[in-house]
Amino acid sequence: MQRDPNYGRQREPGDELRLPPPGGDMSPEDERTWSMLAHLSALAGLVGLMPIGALVVWLVYRDRSPRVGFHALQALLYQTVWLAIWVVGAIAGVLFVLFTLGLGLILVLPLAVAAWVLPMAHGCYAAYRVSRGEDYRYPVVGRWVGP
Repeated sequence: MQRDPNYGRQREPGDELRLPPPGGDMSPEDERTWSMLAHLSALAGLVGLMPIGALVVWLVYRDRSPRVGFHALQALLYQTVWLAIWVVGAIAGVLFVLFTLGLGLILVLPLAVAAWVLPMAHGCYAAYRVSRGEDYRYPVVGRWVGP
């Protein structure tokens, strides 16, 4: 249930069209939805846009809800760390494959696929846990964010 912004005064025409003040409370359902979307934004990695969704959710909702801000920032950091791992892994993988004259591809290709799928699967798991009302923390990055 939302609070009445009128505080006992008479309603005026156009009151329904006014936006809530910045920093206003969000309903628990909205908090859960936006927290889930922040974690599910890892699926944007399928098209190469992984940390952008979490960044947008964090920028828009960090002041409106501490819970959404926590989950969005956590997802943003987790996805950014994985992006850095991908870049370093790609450089190391290419060098390894070149050094082994292509035979290293047998090892590099499965590792690359696992490193590509893992953060997306983990983001989906985090979204599932948040949908159940739990405050999920990623194993390492979760300690960097919030209390």
